[in-house]
Amino acid sequence: MRIAYFFLCIIFLASTSRIAAQNNAGEVTFLKNGMDKIVSKDAKIEKIADGFSFTEGPLWHKEGYLLFSDIPANTIFKYIPEEGVSIYLKNSGFVGTDIESTGPGSNGLTFDKSGNLIICQHGARQILKYDRAGNFVPLARQFSGKRLNSPNDVVVKSEGAIYFTDPPWGLPKNMEDSAKELSFQGVFRIRNGNLELMDGDLKLPNGLAFSPDEKYLYVDDMDGDRKLYYRYDVDETGNLSNRTLFFDATKIAGEGGPDGIKVDKKGNCYFTGPGGVLVVNAKGEHLGTISPPEHPANIGWGGKDGKTLFMTCQTGLYSIELKNEGVKPMN
Repeated sequence: MRIAYFFLCIIFLASTSRIAAQNNAGEVTFLKNGMDKIVSKDAKIEKIADGFSFTEGPLWHKEGYLLFSDIPANTIFKYIPEEGVSIYLKNSGFVGTDIESTGPGSNGLTFDKSGNLIICQHGARQILKYDRAGNFVPLARQFSGKRLNSPNDVVVKSEGAIYFTDPPWGLPKNMEDSAKELSFQGVFRIRNGNLELMDGDLKLPNGLAFSPDEKYLYVDDMDGDRKLYYRYDVDETGNLSNRTLFFDATKIAGEGGPDGIKVDKKGNCYFTGPGGVLVVNAKGEHLGTISPPEHPANIGWGGKDGKTLFMTCQTGLYSIELKNEGVKPMN
């Protein structure tokens, strides 16, 4: 998520996206057989909250509420169905110290296996644990003595290891920012308190998600104009190997590039990308696209039966009811 770009364009985006929301309820495109087994032909995309600056990181809690980031507002919000939105955590990514870049708040969110909130902090340029007792515990801030770029998205494997991506979109000047210390944009793992580089060869890694059986890890990447979605093999120890190109969205028309990723329990992938949320089966076939009125930056599963797909879309929060249950973070 190119935060500097969105800061510059936020007024324009807010106005145009609200017009789109009023005049267009969004749509679902059915491209291949199988899409009808994922979403009903009469399914509706619902706008459930708006008025934000730029939303990200939707995360469902088993107690029945959704957390999500508003990056420019430096706030994590809480949405309770039938009740609405409230502030959950202020200063979610930037607390104002002179060693932090100014402005951007939290981005991706997840839970660890103990139910603690794991936060990708743009301003602080770190992975933070906000534990159930209300304590803030930094988990990763430097690699080989150099500051991380700006952790973007995060997922936790079932045994507890934390995987995250680290592009520079939280830095004011992105790749050209003078505060950027690392020469690469990595996919990292935190395991047993140690930060490990899993892949340093992607250009701009962003979203990531494990397959339901955790035999694969999906990570998307922006390489110039190329919009790429990779798949790694994951061994029994959680190490990654055999990175292969799983899906290429470069030629798909529409606004947006690779960002958030989620999977359902049947192994289908949901990639935010050009035109909305690209639904891709485990064979790499593009079945269809879910296109809310505003372009989605990220997505997350929730609801009573785990079949609600929440979409954080620039100034608004949207949802659609699907037929398959999603793979949700532990909590």
